[in-house]
Amino acid sequence: MTSTATDLLRNIVLLSHSGAGKTLLGEAMLHSGEVIDRFGSTEDGTTASDYEEEEIKRQSSVQMSILRCPWNNHQINIIDTPGYADFRGEVVSATRIAEAAVFVVEASAGVEVGTQQTWQIANEHKLPRVIFINKMDRENADFQRTMESITESFGRQCVAIQIPVGAEASFSRIISVLDPNATVPEDLRGTVESARDALTEAVAETDDELAMKYLEGESLSNEEIRQGIRKGLASGSVVPVLVGAAAQKIGATELMEAIVDFIPSPSESDPVSATDKSNGNKISLPRVANGPLAALVFKTSADAFVGKLSYIKVLSGTLKSDSQLWNTNAEEAERVGQVFVLNGKMQESVDQLLPGDIGAIAKLNSVLTGHTLGDKDTPLVLPDLEFPKPVYDRAIHPKSKADLDKMTSALAKIAEEDPSLTIRREPITLELVLAGLGDTHVSVATEKMKRKFGVEIILKQPKVPYKESISSATKVEYRHKKQSGGSGQYGHVWLEIQPLPRGTGFEFDVKVVGGSVPREYIPSVEKGVRQSLSGGAVAGFPLVDLKATLVDGSSHSVDSSGVSFEIAGSRALSKGVKEANPTLLEPILHAKITVPDNYSGDIIGDLNGKRGKILGMTPRGDGTSEIESEIPQSEMQRYATDLRSQTQGRGSFTVEFDHYDEVPAHLVERLVHETKDTDDAEV
Repeated sequence: MTSTATDLLRNIVLLSHSGAGKTLLGEAMLHSGEVIDRFGSTEDGTTASDYEEEEIKRQSSVQMSILRCPWNNHQINIIDTPGYADFRGEVVSATRIAEAAVFVVEASAGVEVGTQQTWQIANEHKLPRVIFINKMDRENADFQRTMESITESFGRQCVAIQIPVGAEASFSRIISVLDPNATVPEDLRGTVESARDALTEAVAETDDELAMKYLEGESLSNEEIRQGIRKGLASGSVVPVLVGAAAQKIGATELMEAIVDFIPSPSESDPVSATDKSNGNKISLPRVANGPLAALVFKTSADAFVGKLSYIKVLSGTLKSDSQLWNTNAEEAERVGQVFVLNGKMQESVDQLLPGDIGAIAKLNSVLTGHTLGDKDTPLVLPDLEFPKPVYDRAIHPKSKADLDKMTSALAKIAEEDPSLTIRREPITLELVLAGLGDTHVSVATEKMKRKFGVEIILKQPKVPYKESISSATKVEYRHKKQSGGSGQYGHVWLEIQPLPRGTGFEFDVKVVGGSVPREYIPSVEKGVRQSLSGGAVAGFPLVDLKATLVDGSSHSVDSSGVSFEIAGSRALSKGVKEANPTLLEPILHAKITVPDNYSGDIIGDLNGKRGKILGMTPRGDGTSEIESEIPQSEMQRYATDLRSQTQGRGSFTVEFDHYDEVPAHLVERLVHETKDTDDAEV
């Protein structure tokens, strides 16, 4: 297969709320382009883009998929994305490699939450966009109502260039507003004329000459309107709205014609910003075949049998099969065998990829998502991908000993596939924690581990990493004396124990006078004291924020030893902590919660109920506000699910550890019992 010239490429990403029909629209486009013979369905699990077992089972996308469709001597790369918020990391990658977005809006539901959220992502990437009103054949489909929802959500720059004939079961065809010779039913003449007027007004604003002509009452030619759409779409001042029913394959052909006619090619996009790693200089790369090579790895797929597949987009230069590449991020050379282009799970070999094209390379050892591939002589680094931070933690436990042996490797590969997943070892609870964007995100990751690597794991709510401290000072004595024939054991210490400011940790000091504790035994005392810090008096959590000072003691010329003083130091601290009003400390998180303004009061009330301390609320100017709060980690264990429910999916949040603070006295006993019950259940 030969590569496609840059000016003949179109890279579009399908974005929407879950269930709007992105996958089926991609399927209709492939069928119209004669790429596939059989029109698949999500219910049967036969679509080109939803081919993973997890997608077939759920009848919805859980990862992006690349579809390649020829149309009118052009090549359209269609990037299908998941609509569910848990897989927003896939959307971030997809929008980075597209030159435009096609938003799919369901005709019966209008603009939904997920569509609004992905619209914001497209804004951040400054993507030109088109809207496709889908499912005009479904019950309650209403074109005018949906248009009102679109303009209310996204602005008056959204203008219809197509009008449907009929709705629901009577939906039969599409009228192009751009076609002056179109056959228009009498009852739709007014609608078509109004749509053309709105379109004419919108495109007139894209050009001074067109604006002057429009204001003087002259009609704009069809070609002038088309040119205005191209210009306005590229700048974001015009968003063409098309219509159809993907399940009936109505509208797919017209959509592809619009993509080819109106959406800019990669060569028409802005130059690529990169950094020359050899000197740190920022450079601007033209999207030309003879320029320096810069290819972005935007996705990684790992498989126990096939190995690793790196998805790439060439932004500058030419990437050839059977060549040597330089991984600028890892500073390692990579040998490239065959370069592929993708159509769902199908791969087709190509000799090279030109600027703007999307493909894949197998078995690149050092390459991770976000890395830049290029030439060693010109070590360029492209801006990294910024994935959403995980907000939902689950403790993971192997189902069997065999799973334990393979679990670490499988987890690393799953996290490599999806950078919005993270894995960490909690040092206090000793749990392995898998963190993602929601319960579905984490569940799908574990299903992939079982399917791809044969590893089964059990998900549990993570233990909260409590700590303990003291709230008063005390002085304590401990004498360790043991005689069992032959040499005995003797160690005697006096410790002063006092609390320290929160976050200080632990300090050990020595104020022994007169050599009552010989110098050689003092390190042993400290060692014993530090060993005792591992378990406090309240619930056995690590001790922090206290100071122990060795002030006195005694020794025996024969029976004293390092071990004796180590035991004495350990038991002295344990004894003293019990006398110093021990306290339970809990981790406090700093949360930033973004919600629509009309939900702010409810969310603040909910945070107060979760023992949260509201730090402030900042309006963002887009109808949302950011609420800052300090809140105990124990109250945030399922907040990703709670917030989604409370705001109908419109809220989002980030958290980071802030500090430890005392647990209120009335909650200590309950938390101790819960911790004990959990520990007993896992024994």
